[in-house]
Amino acid sequence: MDNIEILSVQKNKEYVVEIIDNGYDGEGIAKIDNFTIFIPEAIKGEVCKILILKVNKNFAYGKIIEIIEKSDQRIDEDCHTYKRCGGCSLRHVDYDYTLKMKQDIVQNLVNKGLNTELPVNSTIGMEKPYCYRNKLQYPVGLDKNNKPIMGVFAKRTHDIIPVDHCFIQNQESERIAKFIFNLFLEYNIPVYQEKTRKGKLRHIVIKNGIRTNEFMCVLVTNDEKIENENKIVESIIKEFPNVKTIIKNVNSDNTNVILGKKNIVLYGDGYIYDKLGEYTFKISPMSFYQTNPVQTEILYSKAIEYAKLNKEDILCDLYCGIGTIGIFASKYVKKVYGIEIVKEAIEDANENARINEIKNIEFVTGDVEQVFKNMINNKQILPTAIIVDPPRKGLYVNTIQTILALNVKKIVYVSCNPATMVRDLKLLSDKYEIKEIQPVDMFPFTSHVECVANLQLK
Repeated sequence: MDNIEILSVQKNKEYVVEIIDNGYDGEGIAKIDNFTIFIPEAIKGEVCKILILKVNKNFAYGKIIEIIEKSDQRIDEDCHTYKRCGGCSLRHVDYDYTLKMKQDIVQNLVNKGLNTELPVNSTIGMEKPYCYRNKLQYPVGLDKNNKPIMGVFAKRTHDIIPVDHCFIQNQESERIAKFIFNLFLEYNIPVYQEKTRKGKLRHIVIKNGIRTNEFMCVLVTNDEKIENENKIVESIIKEFPNVKTIIKNVNSDNTNVILGKKNIVLYGDGYIYDKLGEYTFKISPMSFYQTNPVQTEILYSKAIEYAKLNKEDILCDLYCGIGTIGIFASKYVKKVYGIEIVKEAIEDANENARINEIKNIEFVTGDVEQVFKNMINNKQILPTAIIVDPPRKGLYVNTIQTILALNVKKIVYVSCNPATMVRDLKLLSDKYEIKEIQPVDMFPFTSHVECVANLQLK
């Protein structure tokens, strides 16, 4: 019994704490006798009365009961559902200060993970950080009273919260989704129930081109047969002339994945277009396309600025997706090679290159780790510049080793996860000087931050 450590922080007890920092997800951080407490929705500098909800060995979680001293950066909440849905974890914070928080998150990771005094640039924010999403995905189901409901999932659950108005969704997309949902109710078409796996309509997905003002409706159904399908389609296109295509996506699997593999075009060509910079991109139901095109242009322009490309350069675009960065870079270089494991993304990339009449670009389907090495060793393709835009888990060690063996002068790292970016930069830093890191706010009022890092051979 003498060896049991008695923690000074106890579950279900109240404490008054000062918030000394904000964490990776925007949560407040406090200390009691050097023991760390994480408190959602608390802001650095505030004094709060908190209730301890959970105690682990090295840290605890608490919730605010009362804010005793309020931060100047706290603002009145404009959304009644954000605390439950978890989509925007920073709606209680002044927007300009959220940019500073994101810069600090990246700076803290750099300070801890890299042997450098490098100051991280100020986060590039949006002039109008509202209604920026070009893709809406609303689940439908039944509420506790067995009434049909459409909205967003509550965080960490599959309970659907009805959404009257979401401040980050495109407003026209919201109107279209509500109209479709009401049509299904009007025709008594049952909504999907997760527990019984019965019902028809599972999700409503709306994609839009923000420059072209074209809209795509994807009706995700549990069954291929939908009653009054033609009438539903006619009603949608009559009410919303900017809807250029309507697709039925059949997903009868017991899965959390929204889209199934089968698409049936009910109206239009099955795709829409949007413009990024001077280029046109084709968007299909399955294709990945950056959710905030306004900030995407800034992100990609910064990446190309850092790469300092010239007409003699051979550029490798690793994890190229539908080819957006490579297409952006194509006019500055001799040749672009893009690599991506998702076959459908490469099909879209080739189509996007064709639409934009780009001849000096080649896309390869496959695992970056293997294809990139094969390209160098067997095809004798030696890049003079590399841009990487990996998924959240970052680069594999063998890809980093392949890059290090090349002695490429210019590397640009585009990241959606600053923690794995810093981990990878550390492995590259023996040979490369990290010149600059630029955070870009792709998802205002959320804790997410994208970065572009500029690396040059020492």
